[in-house]
Amino acid sequence: MKIIIAPAKKMIIDQDAFLAQLQHLTYPEAKTLWHCSDKLAQPNYDWLQKIDLTRNLNTAILSYSGIQYRYMAPDVFTQPALDYIQTNLRILSGFYGILRPFDGIVPYRLEMQARLAVGQAKNLYAFWGNRLYQALTPRPEPIINLASQEYAKTIAPYLAPHQSMIDIVFASLIDGKLKTKATLAKMARGAMVRFLAEHQIDDVTAIRTFDHPDYQFDEKRSTVNRFVFIYQH
Repeated sequence: MKIIIAPAKKMIIDQDAFLAQLQHLTYPEAKTLWHCSDKLAQPNYDWLQKIDLTRNLNTAILSYSGIQYRYMAPDVFTQPALDYIQTNLRILSGFYGILRPFDGIVPYRLEMQARLAVGQAKNLYAFWGNRLYQALTPRPEPIINLASQEYAKTIAPYLAPHQSMIDIVFASLIDGKLKTKATLAKMARGAMVRFLAEHQIDDVTAIRTFDHPDYQFDEKRSTVNRFVFIYQH
């Protein structure tokens, strides 16, 4: 069983050529690519010019500080939980491809949906193709999708016949309809990873027992490949 999350294994391609493509961008081009303010773009652009992929590496799972990672709280995992995520958890990255939790990375800014042409590839989805999937599961096994749609799209089209990919949905029930609130969903995804690691879950059906005070598994709205958890407040 493999669990996929959004970012931010070893590099699948010649990363030096990929980095060079980014470093050739002008500041206006980089800012347009990142869709962010000067306050965020300028320090990221300055950092991009001096990135050294062989020095000052940080552990991947501890390098991301987004909501999902804060609620995962990997820095307080027990050793069995750390062993579990190293075996089962993979981070999908537009820059690195597939990352294991303890792979060394440098700070970077590159979303998978960024409109960056690399060589003959018109965007990052075309650039990576099926290589993220091949690195994720060389032998077909169930995939637990805790990533955003932006990143899950790098895996879903390449599933082997009869290979299951279970989408985990965290939603509120409003007027009888499921509504996903991004912040709450990110918090719950992080908590779900922590739950799976702490309980050493290796059976897909056991995911339904996710023990969280704010969510309850909804069997009626769930399917074999879609587990729905309803927000209770």
